[in-house]
Order: sequence, then C-alpha cells, then structure tokens
Amino acid sequence: MIKLLRFLSPYKGRVRIMLVLMFLQMLGTLYVPTLTADIVNKGIINGNLKLVWGIGGFMLLIAVLIAGVSILQTYLSTSVFTGMGRDIRSALFKKSQSLTINEFNRFGPDSMITRCTNDITQIQQGYMAAIEMLLPAPIMAVAGLLLAFSKSPALALLIAAAMVVICILTVWIGSKAMKLFAGLQVMLDRINRVLRENLAGIRVIRAFNRSEFEQKRTDKTYEEYAFTAIRVNKIFAVLLPVIMVIMNVCTILIIALGGQNVANGQMEIGDIMALIEYAFLILMYLVMGIMVIMIFPRAQTCAGRVNEVLDLCSDRSGADTPDDCRAVVKAPKLEFCNVTFQYQGAEEPVLNNLSFTADIGKTTAIIGGTGSGKSTIASLIPRFYDIQSGEIRIDGENIASMSEENLRERIGFVPQKSFLFSGTILDNFRHGKKDVTLTEIRHAADIAQISDFIDSLDEGYETRVSQGGGNFSGGQKQRLSIARALVRKPEIYVFDDSFSALDFKTDAKLRMALKGEVKDAVAILVAQRISTIMDAEQIIVLDEGRVDGTGTHKELLANCAVYQQIAKSQLSEEELS
Repeated sequence: MIKLLRFLSPYKGRVRIMLVLMFLQMLGTLYVPTLTADIVNKGIINGNLKLVWGIGGFMLLIAVLIAGVSILQTYLSTSVFTGMGRDIRSALFKKSQSLTINEFNRFGPDSMITRCTNDITQIQQGYMAAIEMLLPAPIMAVAGLLLAFSKSPALALLIAAAMVVICILTVWIGSKAMKLFAGLQVMLDRINRVLRENLAGIRVIRAFNRSEFEQKRTDKTYEEYAFTAIRVNKIFAVLLPVIMVIMNVCTILIIALGGQNVANGQMEIGDIMALIEYAFLILMYLVMGIMVIMIFPRAQTCAGRVNEVLDLCSDRSGADTPDDCRAVVKAPKLEFCNVTFQYQGAEEPVLNNLSFTADIGKTTAIIGGTGSGKSTIASLIPRFYDIQSGEIRIDGENIASMSEENLRERIGFVPQKSFLFSGTILDNFRHGKKDVTLTEIRHAADIAQISDFIDSLDEGYETRVSQGGGNFSGGQKQRLSIARALVRKPEIYVFDDSFSALDFKTDAKLRMALKGEVKDAVAILVAQRISTIMDAEQIIVLDEGRVDGTGTHKELLANCAVYQQIAKSQLSEEELS
C-alpha cells in the first residue's frame, strides 16, 4: 500500500484540506460532551433555563457545522480517491501494454482484468477508509481518554482497559483474515477465467453437448469462492458483537461506579454523562478503525498484486529511441540470422539455428507441418517475443536495438486469428493508421476484396462492429484485417495464415491484387495451403524448426521431400504435373 502512495501526489492540496476539515470535525465532536456536562451541572440542576437554551443553541450550531464540514470532506475524499483509482488503472494498463508476451502470460488476461477492476477498487476503498476512519481513530481515542481523565482518572482507566481488549481482539482476528483475503483474490481470477472460457467457447460447449458439465464446473468455482468468503465473514461476525458487549459492560460500570462517586459528592451527574459520551466516542472510533482493518487486509493483498505488475522489470533489451530520432530506411531487407527460439516453459526450441533472407518486392512464403514454427516466425518479426540466440535484422539493423514503436510502425501484421474492435468498420481501419483518408481506405478494401461487401451494407463504413467482430463471418473478418494492415502502407507485410478462411476464388483474386501493392515492400506469407503460396517468388519449407528447403514451387517439387509430401496431400496429379 505504501508504494502506491505516489499516486496521491497530484492530489496533495485536496488531501491537506481534507485533513484540516477532519481536524475541525474532531474538535467539534470532542467539545460536545463538555457542553453536555455544563448544560446538566450548571443549567438543569440549578434550574437556569437561560443557560440551558444558550448552551443548547451553541450545541446545535456545532452540530450543523460538523455536518457541513463532513459533507465537504466526503466530497473531497471521493474526488481524490476516485482520481487515484483512475490513475492506478491507467498506469497498470500502460504497464501491461509494455510487457512482453511471456511476461503478460505470466499473469494471464483473467488475472489482469481482476487486477485492473476489483483489485484497484479494493485499494481505492482501503485508502479512503484509512484516511477517513483509521487516521482519526487513534487521535480521537487519545484525546477522548485525556478528557475522560480530567473528569475521573479511575473511570478513564476502565475505558483504557476496554480499548486494550478491543485492540488485541482486532489484531488477532485481522491476522487470521489476511490469509483468507489472499485466497479470495486468487479465486476471483479463477471465476474470471472460467466465465471467459464459457462465454468465448459457448459454441464448442453446445456443439459437444457439455453445457451441464460446464454448469457444474462454474458452480463449483462459485462454491469455493463462497466457502472462503463465508469463512471470512464468520470471523468478523464474531468481532462486532463482542465489541458491543465490551462497550455496554463499560457503560454499565461507568454508571455504577460513577453513581457511587456522585452519592459521595466526588463527581457531578453531568460528568458521568460526559464520561459515557467519551466512552462511546472512543469505542465508536475504535470500531471504525476495526472496520478499516477488516477492509485493509484485502486492500493490502490487492496492492501487492498490482505492485507485482507495476514493479516488474521487463526483460526487453531494445532501445527506447523515439521515432523522430531514428531515420526510417526504405528498401528494406528482412534477415533471420541463426535464430534460435524457445517458448517459456517449453522443453525444446521451436526454431533451431534458422536463417533466411526476404527481399523487397518479393513474396516470401513459409510453409511446413504443424508445430514446425511458421507462426512463431511471424510473431518474432514484430518482436512479440525475444529470441534466445541469433539476430533478426531489418536493413542490417538488429531489431533488438530498435524501439518497439519504431519497429512496429514499419510492419503491417495480420494475425492468424482475425480480431476486430468494437466500434465501426471505419474505426477498425483507423486502428491501422490514425490519419487514413477515405480514398486510402477504399483502395485497401478493393485489394482485400471486401469493398463490395461493405458497400452492400446499409451504413457502409459506419456499420457497427460487435465485440470481436461477431457479426461478421470468418472470411469477412480476415479480409477486413488484411485491409486494415494495407492502409498502413508498411515496409514489411506479415500475413500469418491470413487467407485460410477465404474460398479459392477470393484467395486468388486477393493475391493477384496484392502483388502490385507489395512491390515496394517485403511480404511474408505464412500459409497451410499450397494454392495460396504457389506464385510466391521464394518459398521456405520448415521441418521441426529448421529450413528444409528454399525455392520456387517448381524447384521445391523437384528437390524437397517435405514440400512434395505437403503438395501430394493437397494437389491433384494434374496440378502436380
């Protein structure tokens, strides 16, 4: 929690005003019992109604002022901690965007969602409660106890004893709850994961008739969370009633012992009333502090989870050179030089000492069996992962020395699994290039063979896109994703099996249109279908992470056994000949 205090820095002025208002509120609250004693001892007992009305009116004025100060303090508190929560979320999201894929996978999207939402809400509430309730508690307890001592040292010691018992009880129960709160946050991650899997995979679940099984799995996850949450609530359910018993016993003893002192002429009735009020104030603020302690273990756990992400030192070795400080060289050449790459946690490398060159104006196709490393190559070019050894160069420069922003500005990437953002079709094109013109968009759509479809829609380019592009077919999403990459006019195009959902006719027309568009760029085309890559100037055949053959379609049919095997499984005898 202490580390996150830096996010309060922009709100220092408002926090200071809050503390001043809180101090004034405490002064007014502590002064009221003294006025109560005076109104009884000097007014009611002596029958001085004028004094009673005077002190009573003053007490009413203080009550109104306390209420006004409290409202203003609450407003400031809400604005400060809402802003703080927003800033932490922004920092956490920004940090998540800078993580490598391996680093991001260490947490997972489910846990990151929980950290950005529920965890930060708990932190926000924890800080608010700490300043509004926990900070005043010891001040009110000490000040109230001193004022109680001024009335009766013996009865003040009784109040102090009750305070000690409550504090010991709170610490003991808080230590037990801390461990359970940590478990609750992990279970929230699990709930998010199960819900995302069920919602994202609803078609598969229904196709395999597994709805009942998934319902049971979801219910079990909820039950585990509920069981732990109930255990936490049981612990705290014991605490408040015990505190109320202690407070009531303390009040009874003050009345009993104070009554004897009044009878002996050692105290006045008003002083007993003031002592009872001080006892309730002290113990009430202690209860408020306890309420914070109930929230605090969970907030502390959440703060640890947020700091775990914010404090993570990225293993990126690249420079952070701004775009305007690094000249972008045209006529690029992409080189893989003895590249070896292994996924985190994998037993063996997926790429072994891989080398090839892709030149400008030529389409370099990559094909191979399942698990041969095709999509891995596509992911390494924009540096989603860092390689273990070797170099990937653009224009002779190692991409590890480039800033990620500069590198990715030079690449148009179309992923294997097409993804569209919610908004409009036009918004999705602007994800590819912020200042894209309508002419550029239409040109890209024509090449991607999607313009006729867009024009057939009632709202055209302003048509709404549902989450993930759920209102479009697989082929339509792929073509929109391709068009989004084309509007960038990058130096390097990377198509990661991006034609797989297209029919053969559309595939052929798109590739034909694409040839003229990529003549001034490097084009990397990862594919499973021979028909998609037959016309490529260079085809690289992968086998178990190594280059098994390089050449044109005809050359590889003649001299590459792996390519021959793939071709025979897909092409007819006539096409092979």
